[in-house]
Amino acid sequence: MIPLKVSLADAKKQLKEQSEFPFTTMMKHGNMTVEYYAPKDVDLQTPHIQDEIYVIASGTSVFNRNGEFTDCKKGDVLFVPAGVEHRFETFSEDFATWVIFY
Repeated sequence: MIPLKVSLADAKKQLKEQSEFPFTTMMKHGNMTVEYYAPKDVDLQTPHIQDEIYVIASGTSVFNRNGEFTDCKKGDVLFVPAGVEHRFETFSEDFATWVIFY
């Protein structure tokens, strides 16, 4: 059964303890997945097969969606359609985001 709630503290702990990658899966149900993503140095993402929403959890970044750039900070929400090139071009040391694939 998927958890009712996950916290930022839960995500940070799980990422540190259980993942060799800069992301960890926190919830999964049907075709929906919630991940916590905290890239270091460079964001190496490639396009995904699902639409996705980012909810910035901490820090700041410059986000590039297919050549369209925007500044983002804690609390901001970003949308990326499936198959579209995107990445966080620059980001603060404390940058992290929730990622919701659906």
